[in-house]
Amino acid sequence: MAIIFAKTGKGHAEIECRSGALSPRVRRVLIFVDGKRPVEELRNMLHYDDLQHTLGLLEEDGFIEMVGLSGPGGVHVQLESAAPLTAFRLHPPGDDPLRLQQARNFMLNTLNAFVGALGTSSLQDRIVAARNQADMRQLFDEWYHAIVSSRDGRRQAEHLRGKLLEVI
Repeated sequence: MAIIFAKTGKGHAEIECRSGALSPRVRRVLIFVDGKRPVEELRNMLHYDDLQHTLGLLEEDGFIEMVGLSGPGGVHVQLESAAPLTAFRLHPPGDDPLRLQQARNFMLNTLNAFVGALGTSSLQDRIVAARNQADMRQLFDEWYHAIVSSRDGRRQAEHLRGKLLEVI
C-alpha cells in the first residue's frame, strides 16, 4: 500500500500567499501533493533523495495530511480520519540511557565521517548536551540536513536515517 497525501488548509494558503516559510525545494514538493498521487509517484516525478523526509516535515508542520492509500492496481482507499505519521518509533515511557547513548554516538560518528567536525561543531556540542530522547529528536532534522549536504552522505542518507530512527 502506498500513502497518499493532500494539502491542508494551511498548505493551500502557503501556495497562494507564499509566506516564505518554505524553501523553494520544499515548496515544490508541496505543489505536487494533490491528494491523488501516491508517494511513489511523487518520488518518480521529483527525483529527490530526501522526499520521504520532506513529506514528513510538511506533515509535521501541518501543510499536508495523509488522506488515503493506493493499493494494488491503483485502487485508492480513502481514510476517514488519519492520525499524523511520525518517523520516530514509540518507545516505552521514560528515557533509556543506552538508547540515548547509541543515538548520540551514531549522530556524532556519522557527522565526523561524512561532514567533518569543523562545519558541525555547534551541532555536535548540542548532541553531546542532549539530555533525553526528545532533545535528540529535535536535532534530527539538522543532523539529516548536514549529512545530505555532503556528497558521500547524500548517497547514504536514507540508510543512515533508517539506522538512527531505530534508536532515537
